[in-house]
Formats: sequence, structure tokens, C-alpha cells
Amino acid sequence: MKTDQMPTGRRAVLRFAAALGATVTVGVLTADRFGAPPSAPPSVPPGSPPNAPPDLAGGSAPGTGSAAGSQAGARLGPSSYRLQPMTAYAPPAFRKAMPPVRQRPFLKMSGVGRSMVLTFDDGPDPRYTPQILATLRRYGCRAMFFVCGEMVAENKDLVRQMAAEGHVVGNHSWSHPLIPKLRPSRIREELGSTSDLVERILGAPPLWYRAPFGAWNRHSFEIGAELGMEPLAWTVDTLDWKEPGTSSIVRRVLDGAAPGVVVLSHDAGGNRTQSVAALQRYLPELLDAGYSITVPRR
Repeated sequence: MKTDQMPTGRRAVLRFAAALGATVTVGVLTADRFGAPPSAPPSVPPGSPPNAPPDLAGGSAPGTGSAAGSQAGARLGPSSYRLQPMTAYAPPAFRKAMPPVRQRPFLKMSGVGRSMVLTFDDGPDPRYTPQILATLRRYGCRAMFFVCGEMVAENKDLVRQMAAEGHVVGNHSWSHPLIPKLRPSRIREELGSTSDLVERILGAPPLWYRAPFGAWNRHSFEIGAELGMEPLAWTVDTLDWKEPGTSSIVRRVLDGAAPGVVVLSHDAGGNRTQSVAALQRYLPELLDAGYSITVPRR
């Protein structure tokens, strides 16, 4: 046997020691990487809006640790310098559930008592929308405005005013097309572009949508749900778009008044002076009859 060759037994002992050392090292690294559980994700404070950022104020401020912690050295704990980058891949603390895909729109509201919902389509229009907003403000009532994207693009301040005064801004497509005649990609463009624009203006996308002409199809229900919106139609059509006369519009609203009724009117898309005048007449009569004017909650 040559002098540079180890005995077989000695080589076996050294291999065993090396393997044992590697095992211990791997165990230490594994414990350092995953042993300390990550801190719980920041919570959204109760009452915050759905899109509010998590409240991060509850954590300790940098540099406020105890003296014992300072004496332990400047070395960061594993949850600080190893696990923190991984939090970027964690799911958000709050994820809003998408509504189900409907097969038909809501025609009225249930469980609202002696209340009604007033809705206005096609706006905003600087000639008529401000007058409707003024009447609603005078009587302390909120309504729903289903807006068209092309009108919103020219009247952003009116949309801000709607939201600031407590009204619900809904999606009525971008250019008011007949939805069933469009390809799914075009339906997505019409609804998605309007939702995107409203979100840029108000900070949140619409939660409700209404198909132009009340013409829905399966694709519109599916795409609307994907965008986080519920479909709302109406119970009473004032037919104000035909300009039938102010008294005719008033009569249709008062004759159709009932708990949960959704009234369709327009604040754009033509001459809406009759719609403005009719609201000024039937709104106080509804209130005197004991109805409250409300908006749906989601």
C-alpha cells in the first residue's frame, strides 16, 4: 500500500463526518429561511372602502426597539431580510368577490320598504344634468346615473359632482350601441372603457350597469360580472325619450309608484327639458305620499 492512500476504515469515518456536517448546515439554513413564521398581513380597518389600502400604522416605528434588542446587534431577523421580499407574492389582504353571472337583470329592488329608486340614463349632459342634480339636492334625495363613456369624457366634473353628492354612477356603455349586435370583444370594449374612465375619475369603478335600450345578452351578463358589475333594468319606463309632455311623464311615475320600483328617465340623449320639469313635480309628490328615494347597496 502506498503512503498517500488512507486505510479504508479511516476514509469511511471521514465521509460520514462530512455528510453529518452538511446535514447540520442545511438544517440551520432551512430554519433560518422558514423557521420564523411571517407576520400576519396588515388588515383593512373596519368601515374602510373596499379599495382602501391596508392600514400599516399598527407596526412599530423603526428604531423603537428595546435596549436588549439593540444590544443583540444590528443583524436583521430572518423575517426582515429574508421573508420580507416574498410578501410581494402574497395575495392581498382583501379581494372583492365578483358578482355571479345573471341570466336576467334586476327589475326592482326588494327589502327596501316603502322606497323607490330614480335612475337617469345617457348623461351627463351639461344642459340638463345640473338641473336634475339641483332638484335632488333640494329634496335631499339620491339617485342613480347610468353614464355613457363618451359623455363622461367631456363632462368629468359632473361625474365628480354626482359622486360627491352621494349618487350612484353606473355604466351605460361607451357609445350606446345595441349590445346583442356586437361581438364579445366589442362588448368588453364598450363596458370596460367606461368603467376604466369612471375609475380614473372617481377612484372606483361602477358596481352597476344597464344595457342601452334594455337589450341584454349572455355575453353582456358574463362581461359585466367579470368587471364587477350587477345588471339593473327598471320597473317603470317614463318614456321621456319620446318627449310625451311633462304631465304624461309625471302621471306614469305616480301611477307606477310602489315599494321597490325602479324608475327610468333620461338626462341626455335629446331634449330633456320635460324630464327636468317632470322631476320637479313628481319628486315632492312621492315624498308627500310617504315614499323615500333610495339607491341600492352592494
